[in-house]
Amino acid sequence: MPFGDSITQGHNVAGGYRAPLFHLALAANRSITFVGSANDYSVPTVDGLAFPKDHEGHGGFTIEGNNGIAKFVSTSVPNYKPNIVTLMIGTNDINGNNNLADAPNRLGKLLDAIFMRDSNILVVLAQIVPTRTDGTNNAVKTYNAAMPNLVSTRVAQGQHVVLVDMYGAFTKDANYKQSLFADNLHPNQAGYNAMADVWFTAIGPYLR
Repeated sequence: MPFGDSITQGHNVAGGYRAPLFHLALAANRSITFVGSANDYSVPTVDGLAFPKDHEGHGGFTIEGNNGIAKFVSTSVPNYKPNIVTLMIGTNDINGNNNLADAPNRLGKLLDAIFMRDSNILVVLAQIVPTRTDGTNNAVKTYNAAMPNLVSTRVAQGQHVVLVDMYGAFTKDANYKQSLFADNLHPNQAGYNAMADVWFTAIGPYLR
């Protein structure tokens, strides 16, 4: 279940990271499908095969609150029964200066809500991508820096969660603001491809 905001949804590029992730799975002769309550910003086919359009990416959403993705956990996890959740959320919290000091706590509560409904799920949590704005990126780095502790605490409790570094996947390209972004917040096709590479490295071993 691709879970997040408009970057998961695929703003600017239909299919977002989901289409290139599907391509990578097919190329490796692995089976994958996507689940969720939304099916917008998708493509009809990938590599000549029907593309699984469903996802749980919601444009403009934050971690929790009226427009928070946390509200989908109680329905999407039991309804769609995902084996793996690819979770990237927090860009709108950071960009909107939404109580930044508490953002890691909100993320931890979101993780706990997922595991409370299915302790067997594997959550692949992403440190969020940068933006084109250096000042915002300072806050992004602070938020991302809190994630290793969130993950290690829950791993120690027996939960299945791994952390991937989307921020570093972008900033290793010195020209990432131009080469990997379509606007201030959203990747272009090359950026989504880079995200797919990171996700596939993490989940590929679990696919059959």
